[in-house]
Amino acid sequence: MKIALMQEFSQAAKNPVVLEQLQTVAAAQGHQVFNVGMDGDNDHRLTYIHLGICAALLLNARAVDFVVAGCGTGQGALMSLNAWPGVYCGYCIEPTDAFLFAQVNNGNALSLPFAKGYGWGAEINIRYIFEKAFAGERGQGYPAERRESQMTNAGILAQVKQGASKDFIAGLKSIDPALVKQAVGGARFQQAFFDNAQDAEIVAYVKDVLGQ
Repeated sequence: MKIALMQEFSQAAKNPVVLEQLQTVAAAQGHQVFNVGMDGDNDHRLTYIHLGICAALLLNARAVDFVVAGCGTGQGALMSLNAWPGVYCGYCIEPTDAFLFAQVNNGNALSLPFAKGYGWGAEINIRYIFEKAFAGERGQGYPAERRESQMTNAGILAQVKQGASKDFIAGLKSIDPALVKQAVGGARFQQAFFDNAQDAEIVAYVKDVLGQ
């Protein structure tokens, strides 16, 4: 699995700690991590609005399989990611959330609070969250006897979101182009995106935004 980590400006200083925990878990489970958000206060500036755009581009272009995002409360990033087609983001504050989201909802993104409740032992909690989020086969249901109905409802939600959403690129073109340009302006985002994206139309759109 390819996993993208992204944090916005208010929580950028915590990126090394979060990245270390994610990489430790990912290495043990055979996953690959791309650190595409801010990795410090002086990095390419992103807000939680930009995180939604970044996540949507990476997931819809199939450059990554999963996105870990977050902001101070995790709520802004949650709303920003879920605003876009093809992104199914859950809110996660402790390991049980991660396990149940993986098994019941089987989405492709998580939003974590990196300020609220982030205290002593926070890195341990984050590591356990990642262990539960990415271990084993997803979508197995919980409890097991409810798997069929849970999978059915997840499929229905995907249909509802697709029906309620604009065409992805049309949606991107309908918002302030400066937002998109800022979102895709980071060097690490561009490397992860262009090295792995599988949708030629989305790649062409991003190149156009960047003037390439």
